[in-house]
Amino acid sequence: MVVGIVSEPGEGSNEFVIVTPDDTEIKTGEFVYYTSDVEVRNDDGEIEEQEKKIFARVTGREQQRGFPDQFMADPGVSPNAVARKLGISTDGVDLYNITATVIGYYDEQLNDFTNPRIVPEPGTEISLASDSDLEDYLTEAEPEEGSAFIGDLIHRPPERTKIHLPIDAFTSTHLSVLASTGSGKSYTASVLVEEMMQPDSRAAILVLDPHGEYGSLDDMEEEELSDKFRGDDGYSPEVQIKRPDDIQIRISELSLGDLFSIIDDPSDPQEQVLAEAWNQLQSEEDDYISINNIQDKVEEVGEEKDLESSARALDWRIDKALDRDLFDHSNHLSLPELLEPGQCTVLQLDTMDLRDQQMLVSVLFRKINQERVAHEKDRESELEFPVFGLLEEGHRFAPADGDARSLPVLSTILSEGRKFGVGIGIISQRPSKIDDDVLSQCKTQIIMQIQNPLDQDAVKKGVEDVGEDLLSELPGLTPGQAIIAGDSVNTPFLTRIRERHTEHEAESLEATKRWQQNWKEQQRGPEGVAEPEDEEGAENRDQPLD
Repeated sequence: MVVGIVSEPGEGSNEFVIVTPDDTEIKTGEFVYYTSDVEVRNDDGEIEEQEKKIFARVTGREQQRGFPDQFMADPGVSPNAVARKLGISTDGVDLYNITATVIGYYDEQLNDFTNPRIVPEPGTEISLASDSDLEDYLTEAEPEEGSAFIGDLIHRPPERTKIHLPIDAFTSTHLSVLASTGSGKSYTASVLVEEMMQPDSRAAILVLDPHGEYGSLDDMEEEELSDKFRGDDGYSPEVQIKRPDDIQIRISELSLGDLFSIIDDPSDPQEQVLAEAWNQLQSEEDDYISINNIQDKVEEVGEEKDLESSARALDWRIDKALDRDLFDHSNHLSLPELLEPGQCTVLQLDTMDLRDQQMLVSVLFRKINQERVAHEKDRESELEFPVFGLLEEGHRFAPADGDARSLPVLSTILSEGRKFGVGIGIISQRPSKIDDDVLSQCKTQIIMQIQNPLDQDAVKKGVEDVGEDLLSELPGLTPGQAIIAGDSVNTPFLTRIRERHTEHEAESLEATKRWQQNWKEQQRGPEGVAEPEDEEGAENRDQPLD
């Protein structure tokens, strides 16, 4: 469908201006194309001219011609009525200048867009891109071949232009889901988990859930959803929900840095004693190290180095740091228990304090990374398959101020994990509070409504290939709408996230209903019926106050 004619080049080198009547309704972010001959290399390696569709994205819209201001003087009279009275034709009154930015033609050899570095000549017809072209070219994903059906394009009618993301791409190059509270970030993350647990993916996923929002993912195991998740070969996804009482770290799995971070303000001599004691315990290769073992070894080292007072001062600090439910000399979360293909494990951390959450992430992901490195280097390993970790409230674990034990290991995985099959997904409502390097290492971005100016600036700085035209849409996006950009797509676009198959548990509390319910419960007696008033009480209730 031809929607307009090129009138002139735009201000930028890749921009052009289209003149179009208003009834075409070309919205900002929509995709259009024109045809042109471009030089390409054929299968024989020779350069030849071929006619290609050159795609462009609409980046601006302004009225060129409309009714004169005098026609708007009386709000009670329509401008069309004024024109008819004056004998003026209203055909073609509304004309708009549409600015579009060239994306390029789709190169089948590169599986990506190539910019021909030319803009169309004035007078060139511009057409609306077809649904099938956009489904084929916006991403490299093929439906039902290791892809995630995330939703459809906002500019088209619902479910008409379906978008699939290649799971291999966003799990290997890392993912961020950024949005203000209530915009649908955890909902969107759950949609991705549902897609990754489909029979054509069968992912091994670990979800860190500080608020208990992902427990309903176990609905995937229900018989009612068998048509959504079951495979022809009998595959069925498994979902484990681990609550704080089920989560423990084995003391022997801590690093010396972990100990230093949780022991209360040790002096330099105390650090010296602790370092020597811990190194000796580690060299013994004993998986079972208790608090008493550490204290005994600290005392022994203190005597050897004539630092008995430092050793005694460490005794209570060690007890205070490690005598907590999170740490145990033998129990721990084993990786084979947590991670298997076709299994999603949710660690609910809602009653765990922040420092313990950070310590858990540090120890757990260090183990995951070590095992994956070992496997890829042909050493014995507990993890012979790639894994994907999803961290809700990611700014807790990779804060901009650097004050988190979990930050170093996450930074290592984000920079090197692609080689070893460890993927990370960071979900956050506060992009400005995430470490800059961590955010920039997430090469696929799903960005939803963001109104805070600091967070908008953080997104602009951390996300490289999203144009100003799309970033300007962030405050106006409604819940469930998102910009998708980065390595998993060939060009950024606006998406409407599909509905979940499982229930969503992150809805806001309905305060008024809760208040009413609790008030009524307080009026009831032990047997669940309203308590009768005595006669004196009834009389007094009807009397006016003094």
